[in-house]
This record gives sequence, C-alpha cells and structure tokens, in this order.
Amino acid sequence: MEKRKFDVAVLGGGPGGYPAAIRAAQLGKSVALVEVKEMGGTCLNRGCIPSKALIAGAEVVDRIHQADAFGIQVKDVTVDYDRLAAHKDRVVERMRTGLEGLIAANKITVFKGFGEFTGPHEIKIKGKEPAIITADKIIIATGSEPRNIPAFPFDYEKIHDSTSLLAMTTLPKKMIIVGGGVIGCEFASLYATLGTDVTILELLPRIISTEAQEVAQALTKAFSKRGIKVETNVKVEKIERQGEGITAYVEGGKTFTADICLVAVGRSLNTKGIGLEKAGVFVQDNGMISVNEKMETNVDGLYAVGDIASKWWLAHVASHQGIVAAENACGKSARMFYNAVPSVIFTHPEIGTVGLSLEDALKKGYKAKVSAFPFQALGKAQAALHPEGFAQVVMDERTGQILGAQVVGYEASTLIAEMALAITNELTVECVAETIHAHPTLAEAWLEASLLAEGLPVHLPPPKAAKARSAGK
Repeated sequence: MEKRKFDVAVLGGGPGGYPAAIRAAQLGKSVALVEVKEMGGTCLNRGCIPSKALIAGAEVVDRIHQADAFGIQVKDVTVDYDRLAAHKDRVVERMRTGLEGLIAANKITVFKGFGEFTGPHEIKIKGKEPAIITADKIIIATGSEPRNIPAFPFDYEKIHDSTSLLAMTTLPKKMIIVGGGVIGCEFASLYATLGTDVTILELLPRIISTEAQEVAQALTKAFSKRGIKVETNVKVEKIERQGEGITAYVEGGKTFTADICLVAVGRSLNTKGIGLEKAGVFVQDNGMISVNEKMETNVDGLYAVGDIASKWWLAHVASHQGIVAAENACGKSARMFYNAVPSVIFTHPEIGTVGLSLEDALKKGYKAKVSAFPFQALGKAQAALHPEGFAQVVMDERTGQILGAQVVGYEASTLIAEMALAITNELTVECVAETIHAHPTLAEAWLEASLLAEGLPVHLPPPKAAKARSAGK
C-alpha cells in the first residue's frame, strides 16, 4: 500500500474542505485532499446548486404567470420536469468539472476513497487506490447527511430525503413535507410554483422557527396566498406507503395523504466511523467536534470545519472556516467571527437575514429597536411587479450601530450582502443613510429604513412612518 507524506491533509472535498486545500496550497504547502464521493460535497452535488437550478426554473414559470399583468400574452404553459431536471444535472456537472480543474491547477493531490484516522496524523484511505497518508496538519471537513427518522424511514421512492428528491425526474401531483425549516420551505415553494399541491407538517408553533417572528409570519402569509398549506404544532407519528401513495399519521388521529413525502427534519453529522477516537479528537454526544475560534480541535495540529464543527450549517460558513483553518495550519493567525453571518432562504419570496433579530438583541441586553420599509413603496418593486416584502434594520438606540437586518422579498439573497458588510464593519444607520443608493433599485429599502430610523423618512408620509415598524407583517 502506497504511503505518502504531506504538509497538510484535508479529509472531505465539500465547501469546507476544498477551500481549505486551495488556501494551504496557495501558501506553499504540499496538500492532500481526500473525498469518497463527488468533489464539491453535498452543496454542489446534492444540495445548494442542484436545488437552486430547479428554483431558477420555477422562477421562470412564476414570471410567465405574471406576464398578463405586463400586457404580454402567453398560452399553454407546460413544465417538462424531466428537461428541467436535466438542466440541473448539467449545471452540477459543469460546476464540478470546473472545481476539479481548479484543484488540479493548485497542484493538490486528490485521493478518491474513504479516509479513516489510524492515529492523530495518519489517514488510511480505502477504495480503488488504497493508500496511507501522513501530515503534520489535518483539517477534518466530513460534513453531514439527511437524518433518517426510524418512525418514517426513507425508501427513496415514496418517502424521500432531500438527496433522493433532487434525483426525481417527474413531478408529483401532491406531496407532504415533514419539517418547516429552511430545506422544507424551499422545496415547498419550488414544487408549489411548478403546480404540485403541497402541505407542510411542522412540529413547532411556526415555520422557519430560527428566524425573526415577523419573517416567519411574512413567509407563512405568502405561502397561504400560493396555496401551500402549513400545519403547525403537528407531531407526525408515522408514515406508511398505501397503494401508489403515502399516508402520514399525526398525533390526535388526523391523517394526510399524498403521492410522496419529503422528510426534512435535520441532518446527521459524519463523525462516526472515521477513526476520530484513534486520533484522540473529542466528539460531543451530538456528534459535533469541539473547536476554538481558530478551528483547532483538542489535538494539536488537527482542525475541524463545516457542519461537524459549527451551529451554522451553511456552505459559506464552512468555506470561511476552511480558509481560517488552513491559514492557522500554515503558520498564519486567523480567527472566526460569527456576528455577521448572512443566511438566505430561497423561497418565494426570498428571505435574507444577518446578525441579530430584535428579540435576540433585546435578550442580549441592547436597547434595540427596528426600522422597516415596505417594498410596495419602492419604484423598482412596483415596476417589476414585486411589491411583496420588506427590509428592516435592527439597531442599538443609543449608538445607532446596526446589530442585524432582515429582508423578505425579491432578490433578498443579494440585498442582504450590504447589511452583512455594514455589521462586519460596525457601521451605524447614519452611515447607510449618508450613502447614495442608486435609483430605482431594491437596495433603496436599506436607505429608506435607515432614514426612517433617524425620524427623517423621505418616501413614507408622516402618518405611515409611525406604522412602518409593522410593515410586511
């Protein structure tokens, strides 16, 4: 069996692992990258990218349905889902090919196989080309997989996880989604736009429960308008296949039937079976690896990034953690800060959040307030027929410092970047109010919300200005 020595080894080629490998190579180190599946991990192959390719198609469908309002006549619109799915596959293949080329260009040695620690600085690779590699510094980036619940195990035909659902090539007429978190809501929005009858069954009192209350309320309202049924405070006891479909049984005796079911109730961390105990790495009961702000584990020279080492299960957080870990592994000094992590939900309407909600800010002891501006008062939103939504800024009343921001509406995924930059650099609402924003644009919502926070609204009449705090609710 081949045995090779590297300066840095990275276990896992997902959004946390491959940026770490690239940064270490950029810093002049010899780097090994171990990946058992496709390069790019879940995000590129079974998550972020394929789902967004499908959502992009759904957005086209939604726009076509609005065509008549612009005076444009479109007849006989049909969705060939098999072709839409093929588009998704082409996008993934193109991105993966580009990534593999990028890794090769950085002269990173790739090992295809399953990597398992045999000691703190040694990894045994099982696969077609078995090998043993050693490295002074090792970055663990093994990610997570959809959680399988014993009460309703996946059969990948009628009861799906997010991975198997993305592999489908036909549209169901009716579907149930167990779990109203980010994944559940994104798929609900996607399939409803394409014509599927969708019902969400959520255990908690509201969907996207980790987001600000007004954000969750806005999405629930939007879902209702689109015909998506949202059942909250519902405990699903079991799901059974019956005939050509499935039946979900909930506590209290009520049942729901559909063609298929998506179970989206969390993910399982890939920390078992990779020999962490042989490496001496401390793993918590929930499967998470404990790390410090440098992404260091309890073992000298070992780092962990991504889902297995953070409460932020976001690809862009994993990538940033990977870069921080790599820089520390290469002798530089870098730290993670989580006060300005942007989060996006690609529903219709989109949602973008960063920093603290008003509730969280108050809990942390800030004398905080929120200032909101409705999209319906924006010229660009009206012209584009996207008046639904709002942008709001959470600030410290004493200093004006921006603590958080939330936006619900068209292009929220892009709009939230301005507030992430503002929070990272500890800017105030005055800074935003004094920044010239192009007109007509949706980004003016931040300008208007900041002006409103200072009591000087330009595009809200005084009577409405006093009520703007509740805009969009």
